[in-house]
Amino acid sequence: MKREWMIDACSGKCIDVTEEQRITVVDLEGGQVVDFFAVSAKDTSEFLSTGVTIDCNESLRLHVGDLVYSNLYRPMFQILSDDVGEHDLLHPCCRKEMYDFFYQNGNGHPNCLDNINRALNERRTIVHPLNLFMHTKINGDGSITVARPLSKPGDTIVLKARMNLRLGVAACSVSESDCNGGKCTPVKIIVED
Repeated sequence: MKREWMIDACSGKCIDVTEEQRITVVDLEGGQVVDFFAVSAKDTSEFLSTGVTIDCNESLRLHVGDLVYSNLYRPMFQILSDDVGEHDLLHPCCRKEMYDFFYQNGNGHPNCLDNINRALNERRTIVHPLNLFMHTKINGDGSITVARPLSKPGDTIVLKARMNLRLGVAACSVSESDCNGGKCTPVKIIVED
């Protein structure tokens, strides 16, 4: 069985997946970051953790074959293929406070925290998603720079679910910087057995 979802620019969706299903995330127009978060279908207190993923993989980067872990150190996903090879594990979802801090425009600005919370019907105060296709350069002195994504139109990353999950996925809302190449565009999610 194959199901597809379009996620409009600056919006989010909840998608239920079962163990062993494949999730393909498609950057339709290129240069669009996808905030990809998940909770266990059994217990929402178990959720995707980028910190644990960094710890377990001993890397700030994701590679084909790597596992993505929950806050309980259990595998949630395995990366099956990746056209881009550049994703961010450091930044939390954009939110009102972030827009106020950097751009002084948080009031009424669409943001990934609200979009993911709305999709999952939750009220998390912070979410650290996989920022798929986001290009964060880690400099030798420890500083970081957000650069334009390297993804081209149609590029994908494919993950296999390792447990039953509810995905909260958002097409990132930042148009003020190079994060999404200066504009926000839609993405596609494909789930198949």
